[in-house]
Amino acid sequence: MIIPYLSGVIYPILSLIVWSVFLVFVAILVLRLILSYADPNPFGTIGRLGFKLRKFTEKWVYPSARFLANFRVDTRLAPILTILVGLFITYFSMSIVHETFRVIDEFGIVTATGNVKALIGLVIYALLDLLILFIFIRFISSWFVFTRNTLFGFVKRVTDPIMIPAQRLIPTIGMFDISAMVVLILISFVQMFVASAFGL
Repeated sequence: MIIPYLSGVIYPILSLIVWSVFLVFVAILVLRLILSYADPNPFGTIGRLGFKLRKFTEKWVYPSARFLANFRVDTRLAPILTILVGLFITYFSMSIVHETFRVIDEFGIVTATGNVKALIGLVIYALLDLLILFIFIRFISSWFVFTRNTLFGFVKRVTDPIMIPAQRLIPTIGMFDISAMVVLILISFVQMFVASAFGL
């Protein structure tokens, strides 16, 4: 019996590290939120701590603050939105990593058993995983400015044939590309069909 090393051994350790870092990130943002509403003396110890926290977290909180400002919502609540987006990104990223590790482990098992049908299914499944990764990178890149010569530019060109028609049907809400989520859900259904059809 072949042990799924990546998904069974490496992934749990990696997952523990990533979620621990995320919890530290959440704690820092919650502290920023509390200090924003407490409005301490800027020249006191707590005020200086609040300033340092704000400076340290601004690059992650600013896109959320800009989004909230568009809807005339108190921008001091931006850390909450950042935490929710971070939770989504962390969960989805770890899901992609787990799926990638699982597919690599499956390739080893299928190659060892010589099951050609399952191997073809795994190739299709892996290509769909790659497409999911590209769409996810595209979603993240919508928060940043990039040029066509960067990785984000390449990902945009690769996913345009799928995403442009989807964006025509489902417009973005503020800076959030909801069409990407719909496409990802549809690809997940296709993956389930491939897994069932090829006995994965």
